[in-house]
Amino acid sequence: MSTTTASTQKSEKTIKRPTTAGKPQEIQNSFYGDFKMTHQRPNVNDRRIINGEEGDVVQLSPIKHKFAWDAYKAGNANHWLPEEISMQKDIELWKSKDLTDNERRAIEMTMGFFTTADSIVANNLVLAIYKHITSPECRMYLLRQAFEEAVHTHSYQYIVESVGLDESKIFNMYREIESIYKKDMFAVSLTEGILNPEFTTSTPEGRQKFMENLIIFYVITEGIFFYSSFAMMLSFQRQNKMVGTAEQFQYIMRDESMHMNFGIDMINAIKEENPDLWTPEFQKKVISMVREGVELEIEYGEDVIPDGILGLNKDGIREYVQHIADRRVERLGLKPIYGSPNPYPWMSEAIDLGKEKNFFETRVTEYQVGGTLEW
Repeated sequence: MSTTTASTQKSEKTIKRPTTAGKPQEIQNSFYGDFKMTHQRPNVNDRRIINGEEGDVVQLSPIKHKFAWDAYKAGNANHWLPEEISMQKDIELWKSKDLTDNERRAIEMTMGFFTTADSIVANNLVLAIYKHITSPECRMYLLRQAFEEAVHTHSYQYIVESVGLDESKIFNMYREIESIYKKDMFAVSLTEGILNPEFTTSTPEGRQKFMENLIIFYVITEGIFFYSSFAMMLSFQRQNKMVGTAEQFQYIMRDESMHMNFGIDMINAIKEENPDLWTPEFQKKVISMVREGVELEIEYGEDVIPDGILGLNKDGIREYVQHIADRRVERLGLKPIYGSPNPYPWMSEAIDLGKEKNFFETRVTEYQVGGTLEW
């Protein structure tokens, strides 16, 4: 036996834990693997997004995936809570006759979609994605993102209660409105596989399936499905209507833009660490999924504003959804699909939120810039 081998054997041992009988027992947990004592310290070159060697605990140093750590810090700096925003003007406007039936329909359907969508995203984070990620800094941001999804769900409840919307109607829309149901089922049905307890990223097929999940949620759900609704809600803000609701959606959009950027960075890092996964066939599958998502989002947008509202119409929604889909696939290193122009350039300004209102006054004050958000 070599000196090195003997030394290694002496310096490593499996941690034991007491049983009810007082006898030590080895930890048998596939999530932690072989949890051993060792003098061997983490090597940054061993850090990987998935299938890394140091996935047992969140030991940040040395940091390899800096984009994740930067996103985590920016998310903390951009912290907000719904009740900091006044809803008084929204309550008065909703009770008045100054909103058209089409405007009310748009608000209700937007709330109906988001109350379910953010819950689906949060469930995917907690139940499907987190346990397969072995980069400590990525895990840190996933925890921050999960908290932000909870804040968003809190926000929808706060809006519904404040304005006095019919809760049973809003929270069941995903079962009653086909265009909402189809978007939700698109995300859920294509990701059921990784919820299987037997799912693993140890095979190329498993790794591709996992990357498919990330693309569906970060690129399509958070990167495409959310954005026609954001345009609708922020169009109210531009008309000085439903200002409290719109302000919350502006903060939600800022958060979701960061989620999407983090997700795309993570996908690209996985591609770099696993170049065998990004095959021509898989790229065609990604394009096909994006096309399907775009058609579902256009159908939803046309359902929400069949006659147009506040300067938005069905043709504009179609162009906008196609435009942002092109931006998403470009971030993945793929060629644009549609070549559609951006009919709502003001949305870019709304996403780059570098200021926010003072919650106790009407003036605008400098707050915290979370960094330029490429979208």
